Amino acid sequence: MPVQEYGIVERLRGSRVWRSVFRSGTGTSTLHRSLAVQQNIFLHLFATKVRKRMIRFNVTWFLGTLTLGTFFILVITGVLLMLYYHPSVPQAYADMKDLQFVVSSGLFLRNLHRWSAQAMVFLVFAHMFKVFYRGAYRTPREFNWVIGVVLLIITLLLSYTGYLLPWDQLAFWAITVGSNLSSTVPLIGNKIHFLLLGGNQVNANALLRFYVLHCVVLPLAAIIFIAVHFWRIRKDGGLYVQQSEPKMKAVDDAALATTEVK
Repeated sequence: MPVQEYGIVERLRGSRVWRSVFRSGTGTSTLHRSLAVQQNIFLHLFATKVRKRMIRFNVTWFLGTLTLGTFFILVITGVLLMLYYHPSVPQAYADMKDLQFVVSSGLFLRNLHRWSAQAMVFLVFAHMFKVFYRGAYRTPREFNWVIGVVLLIITLLLSYTGYLLPWDQLAFWAITVGSNLSSTVPLIGNKIHFLLLGGNQVNANALLRFYVLHCVVLPLAAIIFIAVHFWRIRKDGGLYVQQSEPKMKAVDDAALATTEVK
C-alpha cells in the first residue's frame, strides 16, 4: 500500500468515529490473541465478574434486565401462539376466537403476550430516558446509544406489526390509519405505503407481510442487536456509574498536579 494511502487509513482508524464503532485485536502475540477473544461477540458476551456498584438498583433500576425479560416472555408466548394461528384472512379472526373460548389457557396466553408487549415498550422508553438523564450516552458509549435507538425502533415496529394479526375491526382500521400516515412522507411516502402493505390497501397480502415481519424478521433483528448491545456494554467499560462530586474533584486535582509536575 502506498505511504500516502496508508497514512489516510491510519488516520481513519485513529479517528473518534472509528474507535467508537470498531474495537478489534489482531496479531500473533498472546496479548493480541486475548484481545481477539475478548472482543469477539460470541466468545466474550458477558463478563466473568462485575463490580457490585455497577449493578445496584439505584444505578440501573434493572430496566435493561426487565426489558430483556419481557422480550423472552414475548418469544416464548409468541411461539406457542403460532401453534394455533393461521395468517389468512378467513381464518385469523376465527383462530383468535378459538384462543379466547376453546383452547385451554388460550386467553391467558394471548393476554400475557399482549401485556408483555406493552410493558416492553414502556420499559424501553424508561431505559432510554434513564440512560439519557444520567449521560451514559457520552464517549465511549455513543455507538451503543445508537444501537439502543435502533432497538427502540424495532420494539415499536414489533408492536405495530403485531397489531394487525387478530384481524378484527380495531386492528384493521388502526393499520389503515397508520399506513395512510406513512404515505404522507414526502417523495417516498407512496413507496413506503406499498412496501408496508404489499399493495394499496389492507388485505391478505398485508396480513401475511405483517405476520412474517412480526414473527421472523423483526425478532431476529432484535436478537442480533441485543447481543451487540450487551457486548458493547462490556467493551465500553461496563455499566455507566456516575462518580460523586468529591471523588471527581480528587481525580481532577490529581490530574492537575501531575500536569504541573510534568
